[in-house]
Amino acid sequence: MELDSNAHSVFLLHYELILVVKYRREVLEATVSNRAKEIFEKIAPNYNITLQEWKAEKYYIHIFFKAHPKSEISKFINAYKSASSRLLKKEFPQIREKLWKETFWSQSFCLLTTGTAPAEVIEEYLESQGEKKR
Repeated sequence: MELDSNAHSVFLLHYELILVVKYRREVLEATVSNRAKEIFEKIAPNYNITLQEWKAEKYYIHIFFKAHPKSEISKFINAYKSASSRLLKKEFPQIREKLWKETFWSQSFCLLTTGTAPAEVIEEYLESQGEKKR
């Protein structure tokens, strides 16, 4: 397992994000999902976030991504939901017909941290600190 790093730390931060379309309207056909993914990939680098996996169903998306310790996850999610909502409704006018109001995404979301570091990774880090063995 390879860890990410910066000048003073090593880290591996994975998250799962699930966003649901308002009223569970089934609007995430392939072209809409692909465009939503493009929007995610365009905004994510501004928040030190890297997309790892994208899965979309008719009314929700399930996103697996990596982040940096300085990433402001909630600000990123709000920025993404806002931009994607605006752009998807503009580029796919048929979406407006299925939604009752202007909102595209449900107000709530599910954000989960994923996994833990195996004992070997922790031991390797601890051994790399301090004096080197001769």
